Amino acid sequence: MWTRTVEVMLGCWLLVTPFVFRGTEAIGNYTANAVVSGALIIIASTLSFWHPLRLAHLLTLLVALWLAAHGYFSAERPGPPAAQNEITVGLTLLLFAILPSESNKVPVPWRGSRESGRG
Repeated sequence: MWTRTVEVMLGCWLLVTPFVFRGTEAIGNYTANAVVSGALIIIASTLSFWHPLRLAHLLTLLVALWLAAHGYFSAERPGPPAAQNEITVGLTLLLFAILPSESNKVPVPWRGSRESGRG
């Protein structure tokens, strides 16, 4: 579940970014997007800790695509720091969102054979 923990931390980073970049240009255009996206990521990643909703973290894929696209298309190149942050966090979240929640464990079909001593 370390991947979901990293997603929660990145969601927290998005909640903090309006304060970090408050003196930069065009931060007002990115504040609401960062707060809403951060909250959605934290909620989806936290819900995936509960076994019936273990695939809730896949919502992070949609939010990550939105962040990267919004950051890229919202300003001319090179964009303001807030836009560059959205692109970076969006692409990083895409990498983590495709990892399974139990990526540090043996795959489920193999677990039975390891417990019974065959293999």
